[in-house]
Amino acid sequence: MYRTLLILLPLLFLLSCRQEKEEKARPNVLFILADDYGYHDSGVMGSTYYDTPNIDSIALHGMIFENGYAACQVCSPSRAAIMTGKAPARLRITDWIGARTGEAWRTLNRHNKLLPASNKDQLPFEDISLAEAMKKEGYKTFFAGKWHLGSKGSWPTDHGFDINKGGWEKGSPMGGFYAPWENPNLEAKYEGESLPIRLGEETADFIRNHKDTNFFAFLSFYAVHGPIQTTEEKWKKYRDRAENQGIADKGFVMERRLPIRQRQDNPVYGGLVESMDDAIGIVLNTLKELGLDENTIVIFTSDNGGVASGDAYSTSNLPLRGGKGYQWEGGIREPYFISVPWLSHKGTRTSVPAIGMDFYPTILDLVGAKSLPEQHMDGISLLPILMGNEITERSLFWHYPHYGNQGGDPSTIVRSGDWKMIHYYEDGVKELYNLNEDPTESKDVAQLNPEVLEKLAGEMESWLQEVNADFPLKDPQFNEKLWRERQSKIVRELLPRLEQRRKDYLSKDFDPENNWWDSGLRD
Repeated sequence: MYRTLLILLPLLFLLSCRQEKEEKARPNVLFILADDYGYHDSGVMGSTYYDTPNIDSIALHGMIFENGYAACQVCSPSRAAIMTGKAPARLRITDWIGARTGEAWRTLNRHNKLLPASNKDQLPFEDISLAEAMKKEGYKTFFAGKWHLGSKGSWPTDHGFDINKGGWEKGSPMGGFYAPWENPNLEAKYEGESLPIRLGEETADFIRNHKDTNFFAFLSFYAVHGPIQTTEEKWKKYRDRAENQGIADKGFVMERRLPIRQRQDNPVYGGLVESMDDAIGIVLNTLKELGLDENTIVIFTSDNGGVASGDAYSTSNLPLRGGKGYQWEGGIREPYFISVPWLSHKGTRTSVPAIGMDFYPTILDLVGAKSLPEQHMDGISLLPILMGNEITERSLFWHYPHYGNQGGDPSTIVRSGDWKMIHYYEDGVKELYNLNEDPTESKDVAQLNPEVLEKLAGEMESWLQEVNADFPLKDPQFNEKLWRERQSKIVRELLPRLEQRRKDYLSKDFDPENNWWDSGLRD
């Protein structure tokens, strides 16, 4: 017996070491999610105004999905889709959590024709979150930054994350991007501390502390959500750049409901973008210093389009139409980069459409985990594309039965191949665009293509029934006179005020009055 043990113990030890080595050999995952960051806000995606070397490096070391989409034109639904692999309409999280719905919508005095559909206020516990799936695979799970998927009791640590730094129910940085800020899960270290940098440092510390284990780190910035803020140094850099590039006389035009920014020339926003990029650099450099960069999958995306209307009117998504909250491409098409070090796809671009629900099954595939098709039922694995292969063409759907604070309308969208249909709930009108021929969505060709329209309308109806979607209702108290008065006031008062604020930001004498940590303004 004793002799047998002497023989077995070394063998068991070797097997244990081999198993431990194999487990550590599995790739780590770093998922970086920006907030309200536009399709063209990176240098690699065409911006000549913002400096984003670290974001660009993720794209240039990976694959760029030129038709990568968020699951919704606003934040909470997109985040829920990433976490569950399910469409927002199926989850019944179709607007940002905390938005007014039903008759409560009237209290905003926007005088719209419809009352928005109901909206769930937390991530469902019956779903297996991406973090829970990774945890079951032996990964240490970490979350930093914006959560906005439920109040206390439905925070990151209630949905599979071992560690949470700064995630709670709020969707914007309460108190701003510079300390003192308000966050029960992230106490500031000193006055004036930068929130984006702090989140980068927390993520880097987590990686250092868990370099010998498999980790899944989810870095979810509050940037570049309003209120936009920066330092005097960064403001001056981008103010001077705007001047060197030529300051246009006008920066805004009217979209259907609100003014919309036409140029990337906001120096305060430029500074905030660079701060987020600096924070990403901290994390990427940590991976490299520890020798983990060759075994870490890095993903970067945004939860919706850049804010061109509403909120802080921060950026321009041109030539894409619209922005955050809108049903056009500027509201839903995102930077969508996946870097897998051992795949030879560095800097390659694919035109294959992908959406937020696809991240869940793709990550499971990349780490060699068993898929959970009943969970991530609305997403597909993008691994074949990453390996240079093809996938079966599919239609993509978005359902937003709400009014966007930024000017968007209650609508359902279908994309099939190059065709995109938008169905509006106010009047039942359907727009049809050919995105290959008309990427700016400036020419509605619905009347010229009745067969295409009928086919996509049929797909839409079938999908809405499948997910058991909720819909907005007509408001019996709708007053068209009040609605028209509000629209007239927007054109008469808001539009010139935005133009003046743009000029103020670009003035050499710009003074934020209080201090540079309070430079953000909102309408």
